Formats: sequence, structure tokens, C-alpha cells
Amino acid sequence: MMVRSNRVLLVSLSAALIAGCAAGDSAAKDSAASTATPVAASPVPDSLIDGWAQHSRERPAPVVQDPGPFVASPPPADAVVLFDGTSLDAWMMADSSAAKWRVADGAFEVVPGTGTLKTRAGYGDAQLHIEWMSPNPPVGEDQDRGNSGVFFGGGRYEVQILDSYNSATYPDGQAAALYGQYPPKVNVSRKPGEWQSYDITYTRPRFADGKLVSPATLTVLHNGVLVHDKQALVGPTANRARVPYEVHEDRLPIQLQDHSHPVRFRNVWVKDLEKQP
Repeated sequence: MMVRSNRVLLVSLSAALIAGCAAGDSAAKDSAASTATPVAASPVPDSLIDGWAQHSRERPAPVVQDPGPFVASPPPADAVVLFDGTSLDAWMMADSSAAKWRVADGAFEVVPGTGTLKTRAGYGDAQLHIEWMSPNPPVGEDQDRGNSGVFFGGGRYEVQILDSYNSATYPDGQAAALYGQYPPKVNVSRKPGEWQSYDITYTRPRFADGKLVSPATLTVLHNGVLVHDKQALVGPTANRARVPYEVHEDRLPIQLQDHSHPVRFRNVWVKDLEKQP
């Protein structure tokens, strides 16, 4: 059971809502807001998830497991290749200007301070494969260590990227967490400087008549290990806040976060699970 001090803290954080969001998240949130309608699809969800306040450091950390050797995952024939090792033509910045992240040696890298990168195309239900590498040697600790994120729904729903190898943070913010809501089932992070993979199946929320019909769900394999299985989100992911669902477009860009760390990416492809006619 949570102690009273945590409940008091939670009330203050919930009252603050988005005002408490970290600066690194703001670009993605701003992009999302531009496509949203002001109609709330559900009330603000319950502040506790599985009995824990958001970002509680008393929440048990996922058990560390060795994921085994890296396994290559070439794109299937019906996938859209979002990065082939040479070009960011499928991407642009949050303001729709040309991609400013660095491409080198078959990968691309966050250029700190340039902002959110997003796909030129929009996606609803989708299967995404992405490989990423945290900086080596590691710099910083906790959330200030190899931080980035993969966002669906135009910046609303985040799978966290973080260097969580021998580095502690709050469990709902570690690598492969559904940020601020659910930690991964296990911690299968590789060392800094080693390639890691996410295979993410995203099912968008459904709305009707300004109300939520079904929530967004995410299935995540981290380094080939299942860490979330059709996990329903209580609302958009956020920092130090519980945010209600809001009606938004069905097909929105996939985004990658600039959190001021030079995280690298390669072999990015997506399968559109609800292709338009």
C-alpha cells in the first residue's frame, strides 16, 4: 500500500498537469496538440496504476534478464522502409522542415537541440521495427542517460528509450516502459554502444461521438523479448501528469524524440495494419 506522503504528492502533481512536463517532451506534445480537437473523450483516468503513483521509485524494478544475441530483422516484403541506411527522406522535423538529424555509417543520430523527428506519412494501427543504440561511453544518470522515445498518435503514446543497463530510474520511465504508466515486464537492456531492437504493435484508440470507444494498446518486444502484451493505455503518456484521452485523427505521424542525447537508430520499417484503399 502507498504511504500517505506519496498520495499527497500525487494530488499536487495531478493538479499541475502538463505544466510539470519535462522540456524534452514538449516538442512531441506541441505537435500532437496541433491535430487534436478540444473535446475530452474520457475523464482524467485514475491517478494510480496497479496501486502505484506515477514515477514512484518505490515501485518494484523489472528483473534484469539477458536477452541473448542480437537477431537481425530485415523488412518483410509488404513493409514500408522508413530508413534504409542512407536517407531520411521518409522523415521531417516537427515543423515540417527537412530532417536535421545526422546520417552516418548506415545509421542516423539525434542532433541535440534540433527537435522532434516525425514520419512524413501518418499511420493508425501499425507494426514498427526500430533498432537503437545508447551513447558509449555513457554520460549522465537516471533519466539524463541515453534518453529518447518512440511516439505514436502524433506524439501522444510513448515507448521510452533510455540507457537502462546498470542504471536505475523510476520503473515506469526505464527502457521499454510505456512512459509514466507501465514498466516493462523485464529489463533486457543491452550495454551502451550495442544495438537494441523494439518491435511494437500499436492499435490506435477508437472514438465515436466525441467519446472513447476503445483505448490505445501496445505490444512491445524489446530485444526479441515480450515486455508488454496488448497493454491498454489509461490515456496519453505524459510526465508528472495523468492526461485524459482526446479525440484525434486516426492516422498520424510516428515520432522520435530529441531529448538532448545522441541516440542512434537504424533499420526502421513499418507495416501499415489498416491500409487506406
